[in-house]
Amino acid sequence: MASTKVKALVIESKDYKEKDKLVTLYSLEQGKIVCIMRGVRGEKAKLKSAKELFTFGEYIIEDGKGFNIITQADVIDSFYGLTKDIDKYYEGCAIIDILKKISTFESEPALFIEIIKCLQALCYNNVRKYYCINKLLISVFKALGYSFITNECSSCKAKLGAIKYFNLEIGEVVCPSCKTETSIHLSEGCYSALKILSEIDYEKLSTLKLGGDSARECYHLLEKNFEWRTGSRFLPIPTI
Repeated sequence: MASTKVKALVIESKDYKEKDKLVTLYSLEQGKIVCIMRGVRGEKAKLKSAKELFTFGEYIIEDGKGFNIITQADVIDSFYGLTKDIDKYYEGCAIIDILKKISTFESEPALFIEIIKCLQALCYNNVRKYYCINKLLISVFKALGYSFITNECSSCKAKLGAIKYFNLEIGEVVCPSCKTETSIHLSEGCYSALKILSEIDYEKLSTLKLGGDSARECYHLLEKNFEWRTGSRFLPIPTI
């Protein structure tokens, strides 16, 4: 059987048959790949540590009848710290769910690198709640062609003033004259936070402290925008 080696992240892992797992990988080389990991639910299974959600590693995959088969795996990072902090875990699960909904079965190197950087910052750096997922969503919308952090109204091109609105229908920021029924008020704090998050590197997120409740406000705005842009919702981050 032909074999392929990929760098990949486990984005879904389900029980299959008696001791197998049906695993969805998100790989650098091929995008999403659905595979079987045989016998990995046994206590002494050789590949046991490579089947868990968030696991990042190098996987060797062989063609099989119906499903690809993972025959070897070398774990690079388990992101274990995400399972030890409830806030980080929920945010990590939301990030993975976003990836599941927007990724394809083709190579998307920029998105792959973005996700790994995002999870590294969330797991290892002292980053405040919502910062990582907000930055990721801003990057996702930018890749889709929605560069909504501008100084001009997207409709009439007038210079934006202190009062701004986010038009969910078009996914852009508009002035009061161009707001519609699908527009929601965008506070100056939220707009400023979106701009800062779009420009800062993941490695520097731990040094950032946004004012007031702007991070949460950004999150709820971006969550709504994701639903409008994709037609689906990702796992919410509980308020705890």
